[in-house]
Amino acid sequence: MNVSSLIRKDGDKAIYVMFTDGDKEAEFIVPECRLLNNRGFTDEEIGNLIEYIKNEQDYIYNIAKKVNPIKGFMGRQQGV
Repeated sequence: MNVSSLIRKDGDKAIYVMFTDGDKEAEFIVPECRLLNNRGFTDEEIGNLIEYIKNEQDYIYNIAKKVNPIKGFMGRQQGV
C-alpha cells in the first residue's frame, strides 16, 4: 500500500491510496473510498480493498500526515 500526503481537492482534504500486487494495481481516493483506477484486481478483491480502506481510515490518515513529498522525491523512506 502506498499513501500520498494530504492534499487539497475541491477545498477538502484528500489522500490517494494505491495497492499493488505483482502486476495488479488499484488506486483509490480517501475519504470517499472511491476507486479511481484498477488494473487486474477482481471485483471481489476491489470490494475487500474498499472495506479495508473504510475500516482503516485513521491509520491511513496518520501515514499521510507523515509523508513529506520532498523526502519522497529524494527516495527517503517515510510515512510509517
